[in-house]
Amino acid sequence: MQVHSQLNNLPAFRNAVITIGTFDGVHTGHQHILQQLQEAAAACNGETVIITFDPHPREVLAGDKSVRLLTTLEEKISLLAHWGIHHLVVVPFTREFSEMSATAYLEDFLISTFRPHTIIIGYDHRFGHNREGGLELLEAEQEKYGFQLLEIPQQVIHHAAVSSTRIRKSLQEGDVALASELLGYPYFLNGVVVHGDKMGRQLGFPTANIQLNDYRKLIPAQGVYAVTVDTGDGHLHKGALNIGTRPTFNGTELRIEVFILDFDREIYGSPIRVDFLAFIRSDRKFDNVEALIAQMKNDVEQARAIASRP
Repeated sequence: MQVHSQLNNLPAFRNAVITIGTFDGVHTGHQHILQQLQEAAAACNGETVIITFDPHPREVLAGDKSVRLLTTLEEKISLLAHWGIHHLVVVPFTREFSEMSATAYLEDFLISTFRPHTIIIGYDHRFGHNREGGLELLEAEQEKYGFQLLEIPQQVIHHAAVSSTRIRKSLQEGDVALASELLGYPYFLNGVVVHGDKMGRQLGFPTANIQLNDYRKLIPAQGVYAVTVDTGDGHLHKGALNIGTRPTFNGTELRIEVFILDFDREIYGSPIRVDFLAFIRSDRKFDNVEALIAQMKNDVEQARAIASRP
């Protein structure tokens, strides 16, 4: 997959079959669109082109610095590459771009820049200033500009619409199993291993403290999770991960730390990825250290059992 970030330096696409969206999470709803994209491109001997935006439009339009992403740009690129997409165009999203009228967006951006053979959009896709453009405008201009238009209807899983919003909500509630079902893969965090205060080591459970690669990445609810861990050594390890403030020790700083089972290498400064398998329990304060250690032993055995399932 070729990734483009300069709109004035794009190649001449062959029968471009395009779709537009933030694609945050590249979830199962998005994946249905990707399948349609590939089928339409194969039918016209064309190239698949995804247009996405960075930063997230809400960060620009609402000045919302609390936006939490299911996938960073780098993670989104990696997920889309697995789908065999030909081109990903990352459009710098600015306030000026957002104020473009729907007609100008269609004529000066989509048609002039991409010369699409086919445009594929979701049933509720809106564009242009104040979201004034949509399917009705594309249908009205379809004959004039000679592109085909394919609408993707609302995707439904278990009688509820698949959406990035619903996935975020499930993660914020600790329901990583539902999030993974809606995503089509386990939710994951990428970061680097940093030094902590070695408290886990003193308790008999040395943990790897994770500093996320992007502060905007959504962190699931506080608690203990069964995870798999990729430390870059070519092996996938089982782990018990805690997201919390260490309430037993009156901590206040949110930390993400993982105890990697059957693992004894020093990996400070190394990249690390954790994939969430299941929620084990909420983060809570224990009466004493002995009670905490007993619970941690139980957490680890639960994590081992969960991660050992086929």
